[in-house]
Amino acid sequence: MKATQIIKNGLIKENPTWVLVLGMCPTLATTTSAINGMSMGLATTFVLLMSNIVISLLKSVIPDKVRIPAFIVVIATFVTVVQLVMQAYVPALYETLGLFIPLIVVNCIVLGRAEAFASKNNVWHSLLDGVFMGLGFTWALTLVGMVREILGSGSIFNYKFIGDADGMLLFILPPGGFLCLGLLMALINHIRNGKK
Repeated sequence: MKATQIIKNGLIKENPTWVLVLGMCPTLATTTSAINGMSMGLATTFVLLMSNIVISLLKSVIPDKVRIPAFIVVIATFVTVVQLVMQAYVPALYETLGLFIPLIVVNCIVLGRAEAFASKNNVWHSLLDGVFMGLGFTWALTLVGMVREILGSGSIFNYKFIGDADGMLLFILPPGGFLCLGLLMALINHIRNGKK
């Protein structure tokens, strides 16, 4: 598989959010603002990148019978690193994302890429897959967060541009997340299908 194909797959053709519809729990729960969506995406990208590298390096050493538990241990190690770093250096953000950081361990994107890609490919391709699948997830979460924040509170990345007026509360609440995600997914897939 060529590097350019891996990059295209992660960002567009097999985007975890828009195409594969994976990771919907953090997508809907953490995207109440652009900064939250971007932060969750970057945390997931780090875990995806590091776990893909380690799993690709250890794939020939891990016995088939304990493959999935071994992958989970590797992923959990990097999630713990992210959690401790966030707690130490950005405690406000950690409080906001809270429960969803440890849930990266069982995120189907991370575990799925470990099983479907990193365990079958070399380190370089696994690294590229981790970076670009993670960035594809990050841009999707950031976009959903931006739209929800603009419509819900009249700001973007916590910069208020509407003045004293409040936005539509619906978009900050869970039903607004579903609505926003569905409309963006339809738009992105319409654009993708139009370019074929």
